[in-house]
Amino acid sequence: MSNPYLQIFAIIASVIVVETIRVSTQANKSQGPKFPLGNLGWPYIGETLEYISSAYTHSPESFMDKRRHMYGKVFKSHIFGSPTIISTDAEVNRSILQSDAKTFVPFYPKSLTELMGKSSILLINGSLQRRIHGLIGSFFKSPHIKARITHDMQKYVQQSMDNWQENCPVYIQHQAKNIAFQVLVKALIGIDGGEKLDILKINFQEFISGLMSLPINFPGTTLYRSLQAKKRMVKLIQNIIQEKREKNIMSTVNEDVADVLLHDTSRELTDELISDNMIDFMIPGEDSVPVLITLAVKYLSDSPLALQQLTEENLTLKRLKEKKGETLVWSDYLSLPFTQNVISETLRLGNIIIGVMRKAVKDVEIKGYLIPKGWCTFVYFRSVHLDDNLYDFPHQFNPWRWQSKDTNNCNFTPFGGGQRLCPGLDLARLEASIFLHHFTTQFKWVAEEDSIVNFPTVRMKKGMPVRVKRRENIS
Repeated sequence: MSNPYLQIFAIIASVIVVETIRVSTQANKSQGPKFPLGNLGWPYIGETLEYISSAYTHSPESFMDKRRHMYGKVFKSHIFGSPTIISTDAEVNRSILQSDAKTFVPFYPKSLTELMGKSSILLINGSLQRRIHGLIGSFFKSPHIKARITHDMQKYVQQSMDNWQENCPVYIQHQAKNIAFQVLVKALIGIDGGEKLDILKINFQEFISGLMSLPINFPGTTLYRSLQAKKRMVKLIQNIIQEKREKNIMSTVNEDVADVLLHDTSRELTDELISDNMIDFMIPGEDSVPVLITLAVKYLSDSPLALQQLTEENLTLKRLKEKKGETLVWSDYLSLPFTQNVISETLRLGNIIIGVMRKAVKDVEIKGYLIPKGWCTFVYFRSVHLDDNLYDFPHQFNPWRWQSKDTNNCNFTPFGGGQRLCPGLDLARLEASIFLHHFTTQFKWVAEEDSIVNFPTVRMKKGMPVRVKRRENIS
């Protein structure tokens, strides 16, 4: 005879299954938003380890691709200690990026928020964020500032390249970091070489090493050392700001970003807020712009036809300007169509910024999906940029694809979007254009073997070593 308890259990199980199917069917028939499918993984750690392990492979998007095929372009997971809705859908990404603080607010790992501080433009919201973002964006778009940054970039690039030796390895990533950091620090706080720049550079290296560290803050830890380095930088920058206040009390000329913020009439822009944000704005000089330059050199080295066309375009411009007895200005660099196509393709394929994180401040419905209040949302750019439904042969470096594509579309978001669109996007393109122009018109090179690392940030494993030979005559 059967066990009566097993029979009762079987009946209950059958009822549960039937009821689950009934509820699921009704939910699918309803017009309400659906909660994204997915797996939260292990308690606390979620799927973080699998995400990180895939990020270190040659296919870092494999974590996302696997789940896209299982659950769709928007799915749930649990990474970096938080339940997360991950979007690899271009339309959903655009909606999130264009939302305001009433819907989504920035969200970052704990170690990063501790280092940035509460007054960082990466974390603040509302009118204050819009004011700072607008002031800085307008400053960098000014023709006067573009002209000065062009002059500075040309100077620092030439100083660097004058010291390159033939038949010795030149590490492009290291050279690009030195150049971009000098350009950005001068644009931010007016320092042009000297002891203060050296102190900033040393402490900044210590500071940035803790951005993706464990959130453990006591003497000896990476986060602690990073916080101490930031304190030293803040003190130095606040001294510079005080000198500016005393020196430029009657001046209305904005020579750098610090001047722009100091001349704002709002009392919310305190010296502490300004100095904290100056440090945050230095990050592109260490990371984004140098990696853009380095990856462009990498992809060009692997694509002889693209390198030939870019070199000819830049040599033609150089010959024309020399014939007229003119120097190159910022608009000359940005007017080179194929060079800009190379930069766009580098941004798409390289994915220097793989995505951004936001937190929903209320239940949000986007494209039929429900994003619950309090959940983190990971807007993942890389999957969109490498989607074969949007780009033919997406893993191939093909700058010619941009001859028929528009860079101003929701499928291409290398600088983010919405109210937090990177204010230095034009500067990044300009700096990369200037470097590529001088590099290709002055040198031929052979690249040594190197590989791209995608976590915790995108970079070349060996620093992109090349062996250069100077061009003798370009006429």
